[in-house]
Amino acid sequence: MSNFYISIKPKKLTVMVQTKISQFTANVGEEIGVELGAQMISSYRQANTTDTIGYFVGRNILEQVLAQPGCVGIKFYNAYNEAGSKTLVYVGVNAEGNNMLNISSVNANGQFEMNQGIVADRIREIKDDETAWWDFE
Repeated sequence: MSNFYISIKPKKLTVMVQTKISQFTANVGEEIGVELGAQMISSYRQANTTDTIGYFVGRNILEQVLAQPGCVGIKFYNAYNEAGSKTLVYVGVNAEGNNMLNISSVNANGQFEMNQGIVADRIREIKDDETAWWDFE
């Protein structure tokens, strides 16, 4: 009597999943170079001669915002401060594009806790830039 073996190979099952690609990733933004940057600033300055030239934000607060778990970038909002001066308020953003106003974490005791995210201001307004590197002919 002979033994017959039948080999049955299972079919591969391919599952197609459609995923939405987030517009909020760490890859947003790119270097544009001195010439294009100068052209863009100069065009804005010509159209808005009395507006604030720009703002300075220190590295420390930017690193604190970006160091929040799940943070992929920062949103900047035009605002008025307590004195009524134009300013920026900035907040961390997660990959879903949500402002990181609350951050969940696990503390040293292994307990789940909710903390407030960083919402920041206290920028330095640039009113006059003697170098005006964007005004070249």
